[in-house]
Amino acid sequence: MAAEIKTFTCLTDNFGYLIHDPATKATASIDAPEAAPIMKQKYGCRVVAPHDKTAKIANVDLRVGNGDVVKVGKLLARVLETPGHTLEHISYVFDDEKAVFAADTLFSIGCGRVFEGTYPMMWDSLLKLRALPDDFRLYCGHEYTASNVRFALTVEPDNPALKARAEEVTRLRAENKPTIPSLLGEEKKANVFLRADDPHVAQRLHMKGASPADVFGELRERKNKS
Repeated sequence: MAAEIKTFTCLTDNFGYLIHDPATKATASIDAPEAAPIMKQKYGCRVVAPHDKTAKIANVDLRVGNGDVVKVGKLLARVLETPGHTLEHISYVFDDEKAVFAADTLFSIGCGRVFEGTYPMMWDSLLKLRALPDDFRLYCGHEYTASNVRFALTVEPDNPALKARAEEVTRLRAENKPTIPSLLGEEKKANVFLRADDPHVAQRLHMKGASPADVFGELRERKNKS
């Protein structure tokens, strides 16, 4: 039986996810920014979190790092360390389900702000996610796609994949539907932040010959100011 993935909204524009294994009835809540509604005590939840030196996440039962595997019933989630937004940021990769939960590292047509890490660190994290197969679905932490599209079009107004995504996002938001999940293969074509090593992108920024990390940093700085 295939895993069931449900999206729920919380706070103002955050996404959380429930992934359910029908075979064992096990369910996990991924990337929920509000801990209280999940009520660990009431439901006997196991809290899994990254190795957080500052202990920002309370009541943790299991700390995980790169390459660890977390079980949800019979479902297996592979841990990718994707620092940049925060130093301990992790993503969960469900290979059999062809799904990646990237939280605040990778958004549809965007990426997270770099708060605790560096631009080279964040670029390396995006490369890890970009290396996943094209048919994986991307589940991210926010409904930022429309604003990400507006920015991306200022860099690549003639990108056909981006223009197609822009039309799709306009339609989905007009119908009050989420733009997530998206296909990773489409993100690789339309998301300029995943393509900082493309000479065309560097040329558009007047940064011919610059390193991909520097091009990425310029993109992120421009997005910060947009």
